[in-house]
Amino acid sequence: MKPSSPSLSRRSFTLAAASTVLAACTTAVTETAKVAPPVSETTAPPPIARPARPVRVGLALGGGAARGFAHIGVIKALEARNIHVDVVSGTSAGSVVAALYASGMNGFALNKLALQMDEASISDWAMPFSTRGFLHGVALQNYLNTTLRNRPIEKMAKPLGIVATDLHSGEAILFQRGNTGTAVRASCSLPSIFEPVKIGGHEYVDGGLVSPVPASFARKMGADFVIAVDISARPETAATVSQFDVLMQTFTIMGQSIKNYELEKYADLVIRPALNAMSGSDFGQRNAAILAGEEAVARMMPELERKLAAVHASFA
Repeated sequence: MKPSSPSLSRRSFTLAAASTVLAACTTAVTETAKVAPPVSETTAPPPIARPARPVRVGLALGGGAARGFAHIGVIKALEARNIHVDVVSGTSAGSVVAALYASGMNGFALNKLALQMDEASISDWAMPFSTRGFLHGVALQNYLNTTLRNRPIEKMAKPLGIVATDLHSGEAILFQRGNTGTAVRASCSLPSIFEPVKIGGHEYVDGGLVSPVPASFARKMGADFVIAVDISARPETAATVSQFDVLMQTFTIMGQSIKNYELEKYADLVIRPALNAMSGSDFGQRNAAILAGEEAVARMMPELERKLAAVHASFA
């Protein structure tokens, strides 16, 4: 048998080595493929699931003296329909109800408190009569602080904002910290009826002068959806049976443009209880006012549910 030529042997060895290298490469590629399959540059990574943020509902309660009892009916009706309020702002009479509600009281507790309230317990005549107001307002301040056990605004169960007007600058101020009774007293200090309230070197009067229904402040406090409650009388239907009613009518007329602008721009829903027959000085009709608030919510409920559902969908 002839020995194979050296060149043939080298060629065979080269082919065998090449086959071994190719086999090894193929195995390596196959094993790598099992661990990390290639991804096309055009393939997007899977989206990261983010939980939907809950919609924050704000309740803005407007001014209107004794007509403010209607706010309690609104709260009762919203709770009965499982509408949860996250933040609450109030002006004048609305600030009284807002403070009590923000403290953790539900609609029924507010209703009970309203029926037990003695008008004399929140009235303190300035004797001798002051040239700046007939009432001091201290009685109202003490009533709130006693009822709330001196809880400051920032310690409430719900975020609370109380609107007043700086007497000298004419600017609105939103109280979100400090003595609750004092802030409410400032918000309710109707000029020429209540004496201005001095806080931190500034004097404050009724918040209704600059924000009759504080929808913009509920929005400022973080509300995504604002329910505004307007209890002011329409000028053409308002009862003017007393000097107080005439003064209220004057402020209603002055605040019409401000109120309409604020509600149109910042409120998602406006609830207007039917209170045309009720005077702002008539504390004897508190039951009728509460019922009017409940009925107003019932009328607006289809629209409220539709608008809230749309907002919830946009947050999903």
